[in-house]
Amino acid sequence: MSTPLRHVLLKLHSRCNLACGYCYIYEHVDQSWRRQPRVMSAEIIDAAAARLAEHCRDRGLSRATVTFHGGEPLLAGAEAIAYAVGSFRAATPAEVALGFSIQTNGTLLSEDMLDALVRYDVRVGVSIDGDQRSHDRQRRTPHGGGSYRRVAAGLDLLRSDRYRHLYSGLLCTVDLDNDPLDVYAGLLAFEPPRMDFLLPHGNWTTPPPGRDPASATTPYAEWLIPIFDRWYDAPRRPTDIRMFSAIMSLLLGGPSGTEAVGLDPVDFVIVETDGSIEQGDALKTTAEGMAATGLHVTRDSFDDVLALPELRARQSGLAALGPVCRSCKLVEVCGGGHYAHRFDARTGFRNPSVYCPDQQKLIRHIGGRMRADLARITADQATTAAAVDAR
Repeated sequence: MSTPLRHVLLKLHSRCNLACGYCYIYEHVDQSWRRQPRVMSAEIIDAAAARLAEHCRDRGLSRATVTFHGGEPLLAGAEAIAYAVGSFRAATPAEVALGFSIQTNGTLLSEDMLDALVRYDVRVGVSIDGDQRSHDRQRRTPHGGGSYRRVAAGLDLLRSDRYRHLYSGLLCTVDLDNDPLDVYAGLLAFEPPRMDFLLPHGNWTTPPPGRDPASATTPYAEWLIPIFDRWYDAPRRPTDIRMFSAIMSLLLGGPSGTEAVGLDPVDFVIVETDGSIEQGDALKTTAEGMAATGLHVTRDSFDDVLALPELRARQSGLAALGPVCRSCKLVEVCGGGHYAHRFDARTGFRNPSVYCPDQQKLIRHIGGRMRADLARITADQATTAAAVDAR
């Protein structure tokens, strides 16, 4: 049985007011964004809402999430967000718990915009790359200026008492040129309830920065491990870090909650501004048209999406992986890595992640820290038990 699609990423706006150097939508091989309408129409919003409602009824779902995405979704304006929330709420069965969120670059977070998001109960995630120096290295305006000051101002508003209940967390893309502990400190300065680190999208054909596919070096693991150790060793962890929590959960036999690691089936779908239904945006870094499905919300259901061979592969867990991954002792934790990172123009997706050495080193480091602590706790318990028996 296929896993239902519980999460819709709605591309309210197809353009952005930043020009980030690593952007997987605008700076890679697939340039289909140029053919998209700038703003999603009311007709397409209504059709997407009807499709999600249909899917919830047909699959007996009790919950679903809509994330406003882009481009930069706040460019669509508060009225477009209000219309979308109203359309989805009106279409979705009353027994379905429907949540809304938005992923933004933070530059347009004003009091007026946040007041609107409060009215419609839309949770807010912000993309930021740490302290000012680290952030402005890549996340710049089209004219070349840094965006940090505007993002920081937006985050200061968001974490104020009036709006903090909307604050869902921070998203940071790893840049090897930045100092990891400076980045971590810069993120913690905004008191996020949660944060996550994303590996820059790349693959065997188009490797990510600093990742030589022919090398066993591990620059990304070496960047992440100091942050893990600082976070793990804190007397009281100041926030959750999704990448690390997911790996720890998987090492203990639990779920992942992210497509970056583990074998959990994907449960999201993307609706572009023109109504076309697509797979994850990261696939746009592999080859032209790789994210496309040929389906459209005005004529095709979300069950039609689940019937696609590409989606079936992404929901089939271990069976979708190549022999190298299936024979690896870490496969239940790594899961082969992010699907897009496995791509090779010659062999498709049945490959290990281009980040395989990094992921192995990071997982083994986290596992080693956990095992050491479990051994210490067990030894302490044994000592305590022996002392009690001696009395």
